[in-house]
Amino acid sequence: MTAASKPNVLPTPDGVQSSIRMDDVSLVYKSGRGNVEALADLSLDLKEGEFLSVLGPSGCGKSTILKILSGLLPVTKGKVLIDGAELKGPRGDIGIVFQQPTLLAWQTNLQNVLMPVRASKRPTASDRERALKLLELVGLEEFANHYPYELSGGMQQRVGIARGLINDPRVLLMDEPFAALDAMSRETMTTELQQIWMATNRSVVFITHSIPEAVFLSNRVVTLSGRPGRVVDDLTIDLPFPRTIDTMSTQPFNEYCHHLRALFQAKEKRQQP
Repeated sequence: MTAASKPNVLPTPDGVQSSIRMDDVSLVYKSGRGNVEALADLSLDLKEGEFLSVLGPSGCGKSTILKILSGLLPVTKGKVLIDGAELKGPRGDIGIVFQQPTLLAWQTNLQNVLMPVRASKRPTASDRERALKLLELVGLEEFANHYPYELSGGMQQRVGIARGLINDPRVLLMDEPFAALDAMSRETMTTELQQIWMATNRSVVFITHSIPEAVFLSNRVVTLSGRPGRVVDDLTIDLPFPRTIDTMSTQPFNEYCHHLRALFQAKEKRQQP
């Protein structure tokens, strides 16, 4: 990796204005088999430059939150505000990284990074230069003219991260981007994502099922209830940056993980007959 480290970039200081706010949001999916309430009266905020992870059981609406924040899915009730203005649809200053890299096999890695630009205009020399710098940021500058099949799964996901950053978004939405990776690759990518985030200082909303991953990466970890999703816990992670693999063996790190696991264990006990 060639990403620059910026120790103690965050936590975001108190009083910094929220860049995104979900205000009392509910969402109901309608179908022929009846309505499904995915989110209910959910409120949360994301500060400028903050890394926010969202945890919760399967089906609780985590991915639905990203669809709403991306402007792709209108809410049933409530509002989503960006800098105080209501979100009405997709915006160019919000980037998305999917669970799978979804790279085009017949395009080079550089061309894949440029895909969002090509969707709206013909890429310029400055766009190409930015794409090359992003590939350098994620440690893949030597693979710009290679094809996705020539990369490992983790390397392909780094291309996906570079693609999510190509339009210089204020906010990066990440939907379980490391879920398909093996344990060692996932650990490596978690560390590298921290470096990329610290180098770009972008706001991030990160969906994950991994409690250690959430604690390692985040300023805050929000935990949702089962469907319909509601915020049941909003935990500030007060650990200095940059964090290393050794951070995971410290007492404060494990106390945060224990707190979050206890939330899920309590829920499982309540569900037992």
